[in-house]
Amino acid sequence: MRIQQLAENIGARVIDVPGHSPGAGVVTGATLRAQHVLDGDLFAALPGTRVHGADFAGEALSAGAAAVLTDQAGIDRVALLDDPRVRSGEVALLVHDDPRDVLGAAAARIYGDPSGKLAVLGVTGTSGKTTTCYLLESALRAAGHTTGLVGTVETRIAGERLESAFTTPEAPDLQALLAVMVEHGVTHVPMEVSSHALALGRVGGTRFAVGAFTNLSQDHLDFHRDLEDYFQAKALLFDGRSEREVVCVDTEWGRRLVTADTTTVSTAGDASWTPGPVQAFPTGEQRFTAHGPDGDLAVRLRLPGPFNVANALLAAGVLRAAGVPAAAVERGLAEVDVPGRMERVALGQDFTAVVDYSHKPGAVAAVLDAARAQAGESRVLVVLGCGGDRDIAKRPLMGEAAARRSDLLIVTDDNPRSEDPADIRAAMFAGALEVPAGERGEVREVGDRREAIGEAVSRARTGDVVVIAGKGHETGQEIAGVVHPFSDRDEVAAALRRRPAHELQAAQGNLGEPTSPAGGRGSNEEAR
Repeated sequence: MRIQQLAENIGARVIDVPGHSPGAGVVTGATLRAQHVLDGDLFAALPGTRVHGADFAGEALSAGAAAVLTDQAGIDRVALLDDPRVRSGEVALLVHDDPRDVLGAAAARIYGDPSGKLAVLGVTGTSGKTTTCYLLESALRAAGHTTGLVGTVETRIAGERLESAFTTPEAPDLQALLAVMVEHGVTHVPMEVSSHALALGRVGGTRFAVGAFTNLSQDHLDFHRDLEDYFQAKALLFDGRSEREVVCVDTEWGRRLVTADTTTVSTAGDASWTPGPVQAFPTGEQRFTAHGPDGDLAVRLRLPGPFNVANALLAAGVLRAAGVPAAAVERGLAEVDVPGRMERVALGQDFTAVVDYSHKPGAVAAVLDAARAQAGESRVLVVLGCGGDRDIAKRPLMGEAAARRSDLLIVTDDNPRSEDPADIRAAMFAGALEVPAGERGEVREVGDRREAIGEAVSRARTGDVVVIAGKGHETGQEIAGVVHPFSDRDEVAAALRRRPAHELQAAQGNLGEPTSPAGGRGSNEEAR
C-alpha cells in the first residue's frame, strides 16, 4: 500500500523531506516489534510505560523497514539517529498523536481488510471465552465451514495448530493472521477478545460479525483501575464494532450491555435463550433443551457445571445469529472437549481427576461448585496456586473460595514469576483460614506443585473429585524468570500411575443416573 494513502486513511502526517517524496513509497507488512521487521514493513514505534518503541527504530531500519509510525516524541528520537535513509526520504516517517489507536486500522489496510472477508465471532468476558470459542468452532465445522480459531490455548488455521502467545495477538499480528486465514479459505473465525486487547487497540481495524459477552468478575486489577474500568474495556466490543450482539445477562454487568437489538442469554431468568431442566451425569456430561427465539435445540455437552450450560447457551445464540443450522449446532456442541478446562485425566481410577485453568475467584468457585455437584456424597480435593506479578487482591479471595468448597485444599505454587512463592501462598492461606472452621475442610500448604498434585491424588478415594486448578493447558512453570517444563495433566497422570495397580479400575462405559448437588465436609484441620 502506498504510504501517503495509508497516512490519509489513518489521519497521520508524513514528515516532509525537501526535494523528496517519502509518501510515494509502499509498505507490504506491519509490526510493532523491531526484531520481527521484514523488508518493506511499517514499523510502529509506540510509546510505552518504561521505554519508547522509537528507541528500537535503528534495529527496524537496519532490517529494512520502509516506514515508521510514531508520535512526536518518537519522531524526535528517530531524528537523533541521523540515518541517511530517513534524511533522503527513503524511509518515511508518519506521525500521529495516538499511534496505538490507529495501528489496527493501519494494519488492516495494509493486509487488505481481511476481517471484511471473514465472519469473525468475538467473545469477551472474564471466564468462559476459551470454552465458548471451542463450542463455536466445533459447530461451524459441523456445518461444513472452514474455520480459524484465535485464543488462549492455541491458534488454528483450517485445522493447522499454532501456539498462542497472547489471548488476542497484537494488532499487526492479528491482521496478518486473519489475512493468512483468508488465503487458506477460512470463512469463520471464533476469537477470544481480552480486556487488554480492547483497551490497547489490538482489535482495532477488525470487524466482528457477532460480539458475545460471557460474564465479569474480579481479574486483571493489576492492569485496570477497578472493576468498572475492567467492565468499560470489555464493553468496547459492543461500541458499534459488532454487527450483532449476544450477551449473557445472568449478572448486572451483562444487563448493562443490552440494547433493543441485543440477543440475550440467561440460565436464571427471562432472555432470548434459556435452558430447560438440566440432567447432569456422573461422567460430567450434561443434557438440556435450549429454548431460543427460532426454536429449541437438544443440547448434549461433555463439559460439566452450570457455567458450561451458560457457555453452551451463549454459543447457541451466537451460532444461530451467524446463520448456522440448528442440526449443526446440536452436533457440534456435543463433540467438544476443551484443553485444560475441566479436562479429565482418566487411567481407569475409581475417582474423577480434572485439570482446570481457573485462576480467579469467580472461576474457582464455579469449578468447585460443579465438582461438588458431581461428587455427590464423596469428597472434593483441590490443588490451587496463584500467579506472581499479577492482581494481588484476588489471592485471599481465591483461597477463601477454594476452602469453602473443598474437603481438602492444598495451597501450592502456580507461576510465581519474580515474587517469593511463600508470600503468594501465605496470602492464599490467610484467605482460606478466614472461612469459619465449621465451613471448611482441611487446608494444607505444599509449595512444590508436583508434590502437591501427588498428595491430592494419593489421598483420593472412590467417588471423589480431584481438581488441579490454575494452570490448565499450560506446559511450563515460570519461577524467577525461568520457565521450567511442567504440565498439570502429565503430573496427574504420573501420580495416578504411582497408585497401587489394584486401585485402578476399568472405566465404566455407561452414563449411569443423573447426579444432584450434595456432599459434606472433611476434617477441620489446618497444616502448614
